[in-house]
Amino acid sequence: MKSKPCLTLPAPLRPVSGLHRLVLLLLFWAAPGWGATFPLPTDGSTIVGQIHVVTADSRNTLLDIARHYDLGYEEITLANPSVSVWLPGEGTRVVVPTEFILPPQPWVGIIVNIPQRRLYYFPRHKANEPATVVTYPVGISRPGWSTPLGSTRIIAKEKDPSWIVPKDIQAEHRNQGETNFPDYFPPGPNNPMGMLALETGFSQIFIHGTNRPWGVGMQVSHGCLHLYPENAAALFPDVPVGTPVRFINQPVMVGERGSLLYLSVSSPIVEYPSPEGGLFMLAMEALTRYTPKINWDRVQQVVEAKQVIPVPVNADAPSLDHIIAAIKPEKYDFEPYGIEANDATPPSTPR
Repeated sequence: MKSKPCLTLPAPLRPVSGLHRLVLLLLFWAAPGWGATFPLPTDGSTIVGQIHVVTADSRNTLLDIARHYDLGYEEITLANPSVSVWLPGEGTRVVVPTEFILPPQPWVGIIVNIPQRRLYYFPRHKANEPATVVTYPVGISRPGWSTPLGSTRIIAKEKDPSWIVPKDIQAEHRNQGETNFPDYFPPGPNNPMGMLALETGFSQIFIHGTNRPWGVGMQVSHGCLHLYPENAAALFPDVPVGTPVRFINQPVMVGERGSLLYLSVSSPIVEYPSPEGGLFMLAMEALTRYTPKINWDRVQQVVEAKQVIPVPVNADAPSLDHIIAAIKPEKYDFEPYGIEANDATPPSTPR
């Protein structure tokens, strides 16, 4: 298991061009259809957002739809197992799983749940304004690599970083047949680091953009966390140096909303210790802390399916299929990302 440097920041950076590009990106950045910012519950609930359903058109891939609603590859594909990733098809119902069980408290700073492949940012609460949470999908470490677990802070913010490729990463690419893989990437659109990077206190572990955004929600990095470029552009100015950061390994999530208990399960990351007794035992231990009667057959189904959408597991709760079937679909009528896929310019709004 490796946790190796994914970035080196040689001097000098190019502050003028970096700032210019950042301003352009922020000018053009627009919040997605239902947004990634939610008010924090004030009633004891630990779930935000809700599931939506859209009907695809003939132009967009499943990944276009996912990115528009701040979802990663795994989230959108697991929510739509029978839908083609590349050709969903005109009129196809697509489940948009924008409902999330919040990570364990304290809700402070940045929390990344690695198996969930999702980042949560809890901005400092401002007087006379509701507390909020911002959440984005992230690309995580590829097999054989890992992100350190535990608490740290943001220690620096970099615009247009350069990357000196570590020797072992160079060797990895050579072994994969990429004999011409560069040992240095200057700032710019071809840099795997993207244009914005938040440096954590863990050695050479960054939260950053990427020039390959379709890997967000997948296991693609060497320890860093990858954001869609537009999400990096939105997050970067709001996160001050000193912000607490917590990386957690919680594949089983239990949440409350009203009188209902919800369960979601993500695939475990093999580089981290396996839960003793398996995921079902982990779910059972988490759920038995609550008093409502539980539908244990449904719990077993959620665990076996690795269902990332929160599912109500009370004995008298409706099934997820029933909930989704009752949702009225909305037409998805946005342009594909196309040639703009690697920057933070959003696609056109509906015609």
